[in-house]
Amino acid sequence: MTDAIIPAASILNEHRCLLGEGPAYDPAAGALFWFDILNRQMFELDMETRHAAIHELTVMASAVFSVDGQRQLLFTENGFYLRDRTSGQMSLHTALEADRPGNRSNDARSHPSGSLWAGTMGRYAEANAGAIYWFRAGAIQKLFDGITIPNSICFSPDGTAGYFTDTMTHILYRVELDPVTGLPLGEPKMFVDHRGQQGGMDGSVVDAEGVVWNACWGAGCVDAYSKDGVKLMSIGLPARQTSCPAFAGKDLTQMAVTSATQGMGPAAMARDPDAGKTFLLDRPMCGQADAAVLI
Repeated sequence: MTDAIIPAASILNEHRCLLGEGPAYDPAAGALFWFDILNRQMFELDMETRHAAIHELTVMASAVFSVDGQRQLLFTENGFYLRDRTSGQMSLHTALEADRPGNRSNDARSHPSGSLWAGTMGRYAEANAGAIYWFRAGAIQKLFDGITIPNSICFSPDGTAGYFTDTMTHILYRVELDPVTGLPLGEPKMFVDHRGQQGGMDGSVVDAEGVVWNACWGAGCVDAYSKDGVKLMSIGLPARQTSCPAFAGKDLTQMAVTSATQGMGPAAMARDPDAGKTFLLDRPMCGQADAAVLI
């Protein structure tokens, strides 16, 4: 492919997030959820009516997972919370990093087995302060330590491969997994070398055909990579700080992408008037559904 960026996105939601992150589609509700991490807000948008609601939270949260028809699991700054969909009531299910009060939650995604991977980081992106954990039914295991900004956590459709990055390294890693548990079977290997390229690798998702889609923070685009790590295309969005993609819609043929205004002053905001909004790619996708998690 060429390095040309294809402009192909429209605005899904006009709200400007400080740090929009963690989009996830819930097929049962027909709704897309995402977060403004730093403002402690969770957004819910009906994909048919486009009606949006904002849920105010008491903790910073960055990812949401379906448990069943009534409950969700939220990944937050101090652990995993169960949330009742109807009342919004939340209760702590499993604490995480109580010994690291300066950390918060960041990227996370469920594995086809019902487990999940969740990444933490310092509140001010302190070097090597974070880690990536495996979680299943209340059990937690640390997988990778010394990470500054964990991102791009995602999995192949059959659960045999996992992906992740530390955004500061500009390298996307691939690791072989046990498809029954979602635990690594070996050491991570370099999948994409993004060093020297514009922007930083942020959130990623894998489609039903095994293509990895990565939101590139600072470059205003979503890049697609083949199973072999070959860049296939780059789709432009009208916001430079694109943060994370998610498949959406009843047939999962749409892709929503969050963005952020974090660190932008008045001049930068004026140059980037759609920064912080949530977008929809104007092209058909072949998505896969996020698995419900086992608690």
